[in-house]
Amino acid sequence: MNIITITYILLLSFSTAISNSSHHLPDPESIVQEVQRKLNESHRRSLIDQCFTGNPIDDCWRCAGTDWRADRQRLADCGIGFGHGALGGKGGQFYVVTDSSDPDPVNPPPGTLRYGVIQDAPLWITFAADMTIRLAEELLVNSFKTIDGRGANVHIAGGACITLQFVSNVIIHNIHIHHCVPAGNSNVRSSPTHYGYRTRSDGDGISIYSGRNIWVDHCSLSYCTDGLIDAIMGSTAITISNSYFSHHDEVMLLGHNDNYLPDSGMQVTIAFNHFGEELVQRMPRCRRGYIHVVNNDFTKWEMYAIGGSANPTINSQGNRYTAPFDPNAKEVTKRVDTDESEWSGWNWKTEGDIMVNGAFFVPSGEGREIYAKATSIEPRSAMLIDQLTRNAGVMSANRLALTSFSLAADVAFLRMDKFRVGFVTGNSLLDQLFSAT
Repeated sequence: MNIITITYILLLSFSTAISNSSHHLPDPESIVQEVQRKLNESHRRSLIDQCFTGNPIDDCWRCAGTDWRADRQRLADCGIGFGHGALGGKGGQFYVVTDSSDPDPVNPPPGTLRYGVIQDAPLWITFAADMTIRLAEELLVNSFKTIDGRGANVHIAGGACITLQFVSNVIIHNIHIHHCVPAGNSNVRSSPTHYGYRTRSDGDGISIYSGRNIWVDHCSLSYCTDGLIDAIMGSTAITISNSYFSHHDEVMLLGHNDNYLPDSGMQVTIAFNHFGEELVQRMPRCRRGYIHVVNNDFTKWEMYAIGGSANPTINSQGNRYTAPFDPNAKEVTKRVDTDESEWSGWNWKTEGDIMVNGAFFVPSGEGREIYAKATSIEPRSAMLIDQLTRNAGVMSANRLALTSFSLAADVAFLRMDKFRVGFVTGNSLLDQLFSAT
């Protein structure tokens, strides 16, 4: 790749990042409050409708009074958090993947996943059958696409994986993504009218590069060469929800480097995920921006759960952090290569988090009162964390069918056992739950 091409890419990256910065919200707490409102509404409705689980995303598309198979595009109306505006392929035609091969990254044949994702028009992409797709090169997804794996067991594995570069309005839902490896030094098509030379990729599961309005939901990610999800170069308006992460070292990176100022506009919601077995660090690792970490289940780590540098804002609410047995790895948080005299002024807040097995979160920053209106959860029983995250990861056909029954069982248990389940009095969601029984 010659110096002119490199210079063009750098200029395009910077200009796109500046454009994306205009899409970040000046009042991020307003989005946090909207997450709170939707959580409360789903919990209230779960008391009278057995379809509802208390998870506002799943309840939106599963309990709409229609069969999701006949109303797939309703999913686009169900996002929460900073990526709630991701349209995906809403309003577009359906494209069905019938061919699991990836024979030609420059001229992909119709029926393949690559052929669908590079089209310019909005598309809602589904799969005709269970399949494992081994990509020869990065899958360069064009704007206004939904990759919807519901109803099939779809794996993108064993090759290159997904790249969202200079695009917007992408939804990735119900896909297994694992064993991703570097690729590149090859031509790859990104649209019907353009292909170009790609340098060596890192081997991320999902790489978001100067992207906005991105939503990753109900995916299962593991065993990738680099990160499971990385968002860099001024990416913003992102939600990562209901996903299952396991068997990986550096899980999630948010921010390019400490000196890249456009990442100050990055806004990311991380909600209802399960950070599972054999994870080491970066759940996430943040640079700059505003990161809302809400109602996730962290079941051990080897080094730390949430790390950061360059003064990111971390708003941690209603999560369960289970520390490892290593007495030197109990701390949830890590300020990376930064003296306390500097990070003591960073806004890192914990609200209603549950600490298990000696886990502890070191908060920082001044003006705690500015977060009062942003509290989306109060201390509650671990049972509700189980309920919100029980379907994290890819939902099989059986899990889709059983979700309603599992909710009814949970609510019945809480009603019978309310005097044995510890909870804080006041305006907590558990109080709202029991007050209606």
